[in-house]
Amino acid sequence: MSFFNPISTGGLALAASLAVSTAAFAASPTPAAPAAAAPAAPSGTDRITNPIAEFAGIDKITGRIITFDVYIDETVQFGALQVTPRVCYSRPQTEEPKTDSFVEVDEITLDRKIRRIFTGWMFAESPGLNAVEHAVYDVWLKECKQKSDVPPPDAAKADASKPAATKPASAKLKPAVTPDATESDPAEPATTN
Repeated sequence: MSFFNPISTGGLALAASLAVSTAAFAASPTPAAPAAAAPAAPSGTDRITNPIAEFAGIDKITGRIITFDVYIDETVQFGALQVTPRVCYSRPQTEEPKTDSFVEVDEITLDRKIRRIFTGWMFAESPGLNAVEHAVYDVWLKECKQKSDVPPPDAAKADASKPAATKPASAKLKPAVTPDATESDPAEPATTN
């Protein structure tokens, strides 16, 4: 039994010293946080609501890819599809990009009926996740924007309600070319008899 006495006494002494040092550490003042570190804001409140959604679409027959801007709650026709974004959210530049939009897509059928083919969220970072895959056309979200070169729908209606500017009488209008009319070579001057 004499063998266990020194070990158990040493173990008790070690445990007591650990308890004292732990208590001393806990009682010590905490170091001040650096002044440059700002408190982290919750990420759920940092989303930005954008007035414009930018989409890309491909016409599988011609192979042409088109990028087009659509204002929120405006409907734009791409081929036989009508695309209507309802909201478009993005994150600030300082955060990881997360861009999503709630979109409704309708198809105009050959008998001129409108059929809803997609309603849901599209994600710009994962375009293949919820893109519209149609037999002829595909549409996916590229980004959400604050400004666009395309005039807003209200501006287009306001421009249509203004009276048209009159041209001077000396200005001649070009005749409209119809598909049935034959086109002459632009290098040759037009001659009339």
